[in-house]
Amino acid sequence: MRVKNVNATSITAAIAGALLIASGCGNKDSSTGTPVTGTAYRTGTGAVNIYAETGVNELAPVAAKALPMVYVPNSRGGTVTEIDPRTYQVVRTFPTGKVPQHVVPSYDLSTLWVANNSSNSLTPIDPLTGKEGKSVQVDDPYNVYFTPDGKYAMVIAEARRRIDFRDPHDMKLVQSLRVACKGLDHVEFTADDRYAIATCEFSGQLVKIDLATRQVAGYLTLDPDKWTNSIPRQISRFWSRQKRSNATMAALMNVPSMPQDIRSSADGTKFYVADMKEDGVFVVDPQKLVRIGFIKTGVGAHGIYPSRDGRDLYVTNRGWNTIAGGRHGPGSISVLDPETDKIVANWPIPGGGSPDMGNVTADGKELWVSGRYDDEVYVFDTATGKLTHRIPVGREPHGLSVWPQPGRYSLGHTGNMR
Repeated sequence: MRVKNVNATSITAAIAGALLIASGCGNKDSSTGTPVTGTAYRTGTGAVNIYAETGVNELAPVAAKALPMVYVPNSRGGTVTEIDPRTYQVVRTFPTGKVPQHVVPSYDLSTLWVANNSSNSLTPIDPLTGKEGKSVQVDDPYNVYFTPDGKYAMVIAEARRRIDFRDPHDMKLVQSLRVACKGLDHVEFTADDRYAIATCEFSGQLVKIDLATRQVAGYLTLDPDKWTNSIPRQISRFWSRQKRSNATMAALMNVPSMPQDIRSSADGTKFYVADMKEDGVFVVDPQKLVRIGFIKTGVGAHGIYPSRDGRDLYVTNRGWNTIAGGRHGPGSISVLDPETDKIVANWPIPGGGSPDMGNVTADGKELWVSGRYDDEVYVFDTATGKLTHRIPVGREPHGLSVWPQPGRYSLGHTGNMR
């Protein structure tokens, strides 16, 4: 794995910031999370780098005041565990609601939202104190994202097959957008801020949303050949499904591909889609919405996180191809180079594990991820790829958030910063 050039990242970020001020479209107070245009991603050479403002320790003023903490939603336990990243010790565990899925930084970085899927609620956490507030009623919040202009929260109502556009402050509903795909999961935004592309894990598709009109712009089936080849198997399973003890689970899993997390390359020209069934990452052209490649990573490819310089993508391989895995599976981390689309390193978990969701620390030195089926949290040294800590938490930890994170504003999930 190559050595990161921290100084180059800082210089790039400084140049981007200077261009932003000169253009007159900048944010006078970066603590407010005021949006900027896509031109802010351009460096002095004219190249695009959407991660230019998320370099090592480049914290917005409001984020810099936050209490350093790792927030772990325990989906089966209905709780959130707080871990001090300096001591690797659990500080406390507190109840939120049924099936908390992700801990999501708000667009303006002032709140962390716990998405309580089955309680139809969001629980706010004050990042200055780590204390929770009164929950807000929101229908079916599997995940939460924010439009790049900061105008809307995008609540991913997975079971309802909807994206609910809401006021990002009080979460009041503005518009619901129904989609014709199953299992809405994760979202990424194009570098020009015009489109959002979401994964649909239970129909093997992507859906592209025009953010100006808040309407569907198109769909992409990631592996259409497998759909054709699996028709006889699907017919057989359909006729025998009543004999199954878990017909619902079988129906959900009866797909050739299961796209999970989705992230952009630094220049915005390629999107990477982790697929739990295919054990790798699809490469997609986000403008044309076409598949342009596939990269094998590991069993149950699930989450994708950029390094602090944006030169690497860390892919979590959950170790299972199903949504109900077991303990001590062949989980691992793959390090992907977006320039070459090659895997440059693989980090195993000694004794097995199930790495799921998380993020990189502000200094870029550690990758923290939840161990979904092993009720623990993993900490990896990004310089060596070694697993340094395994921290026991609650039942089925999921969308772990490391806070604070570098960046001017949050686009949601566990800390997709720009």
